[in-house]
Amino acid sequence: MKTRLGVAAFCGCLVLALAVWPSLAQGPHPAVLQLDVWRKAVVAGDAQSLTPLYANSARIVGPKESASSVASEIAYWTGWQAKGLKSISAEIEGTQEPQPGFHVLSIQLTLVASESGTPKRYFIKIAQGYAEQNGVWKIAAEQREEATRLKGPAAKKDLYPVDANAKQEIEEALHTAAKSRKRVMLVFGGNWCYDCHVLDAAFHTPEIAPTLNRNYVVVHVDVGEYNKNLDLAKKYEVPLERGVPAAAVLDSDGKLLVSQKNQEFEKARSMAPEDILAFLNKWKPTAVQR
Repeated sequence: MKTRLGVAAFCGCLVLALAVWPSLAQGPHPAVLQLDVWRKAVVAGDAQSLTPLYANSARIVGPKESASSVASEIAYWTGWQAKGLKSISAEIEGTQEPQPGFHVLSIQLTLVASESGTPKRYFIKIAQGYAEQNGVWKIAAEQREEATRLKGPAAKKDLYPVDANAKQEIEEALHTAAKSRKRVMLVFGGNWCYDCHVLDAAFHTPEIAPTLNRNYVVVHVDVGEYNKNLDLAKKYEVPLERGVPAAAVLDSDGKLLVSQKNQEFEKARSMAPEDILAFLNKWKPTAVQR
């Protein structure tokens, strides 16, 4: 059965699939099997294998909802071969079936590319809408976000509880830091802030967590709708008007060592792990430098 979906409905479904973090798909679906075929073709850089996986009239939406074409999308994926692509893993974060014969997958891709002999990971969120055509499931719609070096979170966390007492938490963190010879990092943000969740997820990765945990005590300071803990932002010289997340580093005696004034973490999704490590290593306690 050939299924058509209007442009507005298509965009709405894919935007929803990318924005919502639902549970994993329950049980196999032909679209999932086709996704694995697609993944292997991308790894191989095989345009001839990729082309028949897309419907001729497939609607393609690139980063920032820019319109694209099947040919351009295939060229994008096969272009990763020139970047040293070695492998791709696909994590299905959610599924939707807005109408019979049309199945949407929300996918987190992890790409490993070798650059000058050094493996680097990239992350891309995509949504693919599969339509059944003459008994074959093909990609009838695809929406892709920009590749990033940090992975977007699969689920939101309550990083900034509404009932948290930031001043008290800072005092407790300073006490802990003094005993353990660490510094305190204040991360100003809010639960609504996607980049705040990206930054926190990065803090828990194997590349970053050891350096962070060995040298810092982290306190999340809730800014609400830019109407909360403004006195703390002023005290620690954090210009909230430039966006969040924004960090300030304190010595264990409470002295302000640095505050971000140039949006260093504000676009966390566009950062690389080495960017965060450079900041952490620059401001970690001298006594525990290795």
